[in-house]
Amino acid sequence: MLEPIFHILKQAQGVLAQQNREQKDAALKAARAAIDAERAAILAANAVDVDRARSAGMKESLIDRLSLSETRVDGIMEGVDAIIRLEDPIGLVKAGWKTPNGLFIERITVPLGVVAVIYESRPNVTVDAFALAYKAGCAVLLRGSSAALESNRALVSAIRAGLGRGAPGVPDAVALAASGKRDEIDEILQARGFIDVALPRGGRELIQRVARNARVPVIETGEGNCHIFVDESADIENAVDIIENAKIQRPGACNAVETALVHKNAVLALMPLLAERFAGKVELRCDERAKNAVPIALRAPGGIKDASEDDWDTEFLDYVLAVKTVDTLDEAIAHINRYGTRHSEAILTNELKAAERFCRRVDAACVYVNASTRFTDGGEFGFGAELGISTQKFHARGPMGIDALTAIKYRITGDGQVRLG
Repeated sequence: MLEPIFHILKQAQGVLAQQNREQKDAALKAARAAIDAERAAILAANAVDVDRARSAGMKESLIDRLSLSETRVDGIMEGVDAIIRLEDPIGLVKAGWKTPNGLFIERITVPLGVVAVIYESRPNVTVDAFALAYKAGCAVLLRGSSAALESNRALVSAIRAGLGRGAPGVPDAVALAASGKRDEIDEILQARGFIDVALPRGGRELIQRVARNARVPVIETGEGNCHIFVDESADIENAVDIIENAKIQRPGACNAVETALVHKNAVLALMPLLAERFAGKVELRCDERAKNAVPIALRAPGGIKDASEDDWDTEFLDYVLAVKTVDTLDEAIAHINRYGTRHSEAILTNELKAAERFCRRVDAACVYVNASTRFTDGGEFGFGAELGISTQKFHARGPMGIDALTAIKYRITGDGQVRLG
């Protein structure tokens, strides 16, 4: 039962909301130091999770998302440092005006409240979500997947210990739903009056479950069926480099490319180079025109397959790339708007009008011109870290940084006004 934790988080958030930047930053520094001090224990716990996941048959691209290393722990701490350097987002006067009757109205930023982050096998999210929430004056309930349970326990234990030593830290402002049972998610989603917003971060099944069952407000994040369109004017060698980066660098990430759309006038130039670059690394699932553009000598067994209709709708999160030939830019845009998840979409082109048309008509949180989709990330955008990638159209869209955890309060100052009608 999580109800006792809900009460504790609610009370802790009230305390945290009163702290100034200096106090919050001191606590974050103490939490960072504790993570560093407990590095060996955190990596040992992660090794348990990785061994268990591999034994259960988890594919290697997802094990990569689960795995921590010395370098990745360094990156986690660098993310905390970046958040510490951010300005305090709370108490900012966004606007102010005077009404005809003399009232002065100000719109001021306040913490969103108690945030529940429900996510899959990414231990770095545990620290990113905590640090962003804490800096924004929000308490956070972390519910990672059972695959990362030991890693998350070790990380949250270190964070809470650091907050306890970093006066005036508020250790109870962070909690982990640690039973590993799936019914925890439903309990979180029903916690009206305790949870102010839930943020699911993961695949389609998780996001749909949260959206279907939630009685608390939800900001949907995560699923990324991302596309790169290679226009007929694109620099072909540069296009191969960009597609390789977007597919191979981290195929289990939600901003990895899943489908390449290739203009019919570029397919003969692109496909031999792409097949050669991906040989033995990435399985290409091609439509007939794209497959025929690959020389027979490069069609290694299993390397080139016929695409199915289901492939256009699939977030592979693996070393698999679907390839479709299109006749026009408009056909590419229509395909993206039909099959995409409004996450990250790219066009590779040397035509300004094509780039402008693509960016204007594609419905996605992030649209790229001549760059990899892998840049959709809070750290890359200068946010320090992120809570996830929102694919909705509410107050938060795209990589969600610290501002996504703020709400608005109106402060109205008068000198005795009363309403008369």
